[in-house]
Amino acid sequence: MRFIFLIGGLLGFLLAGASSWWADSGPGRVFLDAACGCLTGALLFRWFWTVLIRGFRETLVARQKAALATEAKAKT
Repeated sequence: MRFIFLIGGLLGFLLAGASSWWADSGPGRVFLDAACGCLTGALLFRWFWTVLIRGFRETLVARQKAALATEAKAKT
């Protein structure tokens, strides 16, 4: 989870900083935009990661239930 948080922060920092720099903002504004992008990117990646893991977990549970149902059906 920490790795995903760091990757999201890095990508947000780079994307927001680069777009602010290309918009010809001053150095203080570039850093502020990059810092806000870092926080936003980290939180969005963390949220997306939890959604992704929840989907994997639900899929595994559904497959296990289907396998148990198939196995119980074969025994009868």
